[in-house]
Amino acid sequence: MLRTTLRARRLGVLLASNAVDALRIAVEHPPDAVLLDLGLPDVDGVEVCRRLRKWSNVPIVVLTADGSEERLIEALDAGADDYVTKPFSMPQLLARLRVALRHAEARTSSSSRSVVTIGDLVIDVDGHAATAGGCVLSLTHREFATLVLLAHNVDRVVGLRSISSVARGADQPVEAPYVRTLVSKVRRSLGIGPERPRLDAVSRVGYRLLAPPRGGWRG
Repeated sequence: MLRTTLRARRLGVLLASNAVDALRIAVEHPPDAVLLDLGLPDVDGVEVCRRLRKWSNVPIVVLTADGSEERLIEALDAGADDYVTKPFSMPQLLARLRVALRHAEARTSSSSRSVVTIGDLVIDVDGHAATAGGCVLSLTHREFATLVLLAHNVDRVVGLRSISSVARGADQPVEAPYVRTLVSKVRRSLGIGPERPRLDAVSRVGYRLLAPPRGGWRG
């Protein structure tokens, strides 16, 4: 059904019914984006994410009938860019695909630069400095590392484990209250403004830095 609908919108589609075929196709015909069902018959979809991420930065949008927070967090930490919970509408899925593609391009360009600009937020990664609206942000080392992680994944949900690993180290346990406090401090430092990116929480899953729309935020 998805293949027929996507092709009707003039999108090229390669279909795989299992993980082994999907990974083979991804190697032989590198896609612009991957729609990945977590309920595959041979290999768990989260493991497919991990394997893809070993050699590819292709945008991955997960499709799942299992809306459990644990599974979503696991998929995001394994490298998924976004997720859609079944049942979903085709306009919703297409919108998620467009966002994933758009920001994959943005991440590719920004990751090769030491300076990342999102709206009026400017981050000098190598210089360990950031400004918003021309004002210098006062950030601790961990807060700055968190901001850089979110900025390199603009408009993408970043899982709690990923934030914790950057801030505290991968060997440390994930403590949601700690991450929540850390992100709150980053949000306060950012402040608000029409051209300022917004830092939103995705309930019990992670956080997402939202780039301001054209013309800036209203209201």
